[in-house]
Amino acid sequence: MLHDVKELEGCAVGATDGELGAVKDVYFDDLHWIIRYLVVETGGWLSGRKVLISPRAVRCVAWDSHVMDVELTRQQVIDSPSLDADNPVSRQHETDYHDYYGYPYYWKGIYLWGPLMYPISSSEASAYPAPGAGAPRRGDSAEKWERPVEGKRHSADSHLRSSNDVIGHDAIASDGPIGSVHNFVFDDESWAIRHLVVRTGNWFPGKRVLLWPQHIQRITWPEREVYLDITRQEVKASPEYTHQIMATHYVRE
Repeated sequence: MLHDVKELEGCAVGATDGELGAVKDVYFDDLHWIIRYLVVETGGWLSGRKVLISPRAVRCVAWDSHVMDVELTRQQVIDSPSLDADNPVSRQHETDYHDYYGYPYYWKGIYLWGPLMYPISSSEASAYPAPGAGAPRRGDSAEKWERPVEGKRHSADSHLRSSNDVIGHDAIASDGPIGSVHNFVFDDESWAIRHLVVRTGNWFPGKRVLLWPQHIQRITWPEREVYLDITRQEVKASPEYTHQIMATHYVRE
């Protein structure tokens, strides 16, 4: 199913033994365009500390009631590596996080989640062999999710970005400004970002369109600008972001 990132904001998160808090932000990988972590602000039970929750831990999301269940205990969260919300998440912090929970490193392997195609939990992982060795495909071929191994993937750099930071960036088409980044659309199986939602602003008032991440040429973080490799007219001709088109599970073929 397709959902947008803003649907996650404020989502109540429940551990196996009680409430954890609420989703406040999402960290996505700007190299492979996939949600890697949810940033959850804990309640008074943990003094409002912010913690990372991987999609691997998500058991289910009740989208209508805005509730998410994770297969973690409160104690696991208490003992997890501390998140410095004022600084970017480093690859060292990610390594410590994955080691703590026993998750395979997503940056080692050719698939969206490293050795696997989907962010299955630790308890499920042993039951699923790696892709190419009979792993379940959930209706999709393994080739669809393959990604080439790139040098950057194995570097010490993390490619994580906050959705709260990127939403609001100016969108620049190949022939000029077109509007601003309004949202991201992802699928809730792989957690891959399938579309960028751009609000076209004054150039074409009131329209929100779906663009594929492949159209993003570069992002200039200090200037808060997203550069696209398509023209204004091509942006205008893109599918409009509506509830109806989301209901069709629209993705690029």
